[in-house]
Amino acid sequence: MFLRRRLLSTAAAATAARGPPPIRVSLTESAGRGVFATRPVSSGELLHSAQPLVSHPSHSLLHEVCYNCLRRKPGEGRASSGGDYFCSDACRDHAKGFHDIEKNVDWSLFDYHCSSRDLKYPYMAKRLACMVISGAANADCLNILQPALLHQGTLIEMKEEFELLESTFRKAGFQEEITTYWYINVLARIRINAFRIELVASSYEDLLSSAAASVSCDSSVGNAVYMLPSFYNHDCDPNAHIVWLQNADAKLKALRDIEEGEELCICYIDASMDADARQKILADGFGFECRCLRCLSGD
Repeated sequence: MFLRRRLLSTAAAATAARGPPPIRVSLTESAGRGVFATRPVSSGELLHSAQPLVSHPSHSLLHEVCYNCLRRKPGEGRASSGGDYFCSDACRDHAKGFHDIEKNVDWSLFDYHCSSRDLKYPYMAKRLACMVISGAANADCLNILQPALLHQGTLIEMKEEFELLESTFRKAGFQEEITTYWYINVLARIRINAFRIELVASSYEDLLSSAAASVSCDSSVGNAVYMLPSFYNHDCDPNAHIVWLQNADAKLKALRDIEEGEELCICYIDASMDADARQKILADGFGFECRCLRCLSGD
């Protein structure tokens, strides 16, 4: 009898694991959309995974991480400008659409513009444009996401970037209508929804690489935009967090036990900073004043 109950319990747990994620997206009282638990969630439980809508490796690591999934390549595949851009045939096949466009375009002027100004998000907009041109993505695939508020100076810079991007495409013979409005609309959403990807070290070699990258202020392997993770609101004392184990596929996990109906929140910034520093970064980077319990207490 005990064995039978144990088998039934195991089967029920397996069924739950194969079921839908224990979350729903609903409107909050003051922060727009949010993500809520549909049942009690245990600390450490995987809430769900998410694949990026668009991603791009850090420019300084183009030959060290996979051009598609951002996985760190084995030592022999790194630091070689003539090496393979991808970690596997599957990634090469998945990226074929946009990469066939990219490799037939001279990006030298666009790359110089971005690298000289330490810009990262235009690379993501460029990739999405290539995905749209190749048919790998819809032009409006980011429209559901919240856009950042853009100042006039930022809009002028974006228009100049778009003119350079459009000219680069036309010189390569691509005449598709990627408009200024589209570019600004995309960048406004990338700027506020992009996640900085820092992989969990899976080997001693990766641990050393991560340590060296941290010293050089380049611990991120790239940036990515997701659908569902972008709906999570911020809290300086979050009950969930996002991790990347081997590649850009995001995993959302509970940091503590969560009650049914409770909103799931992540921390957008380094939670170890003091309250004033957190408020400044959130205001400058995300356009809001944090009113979480931790900030209200001055912690």
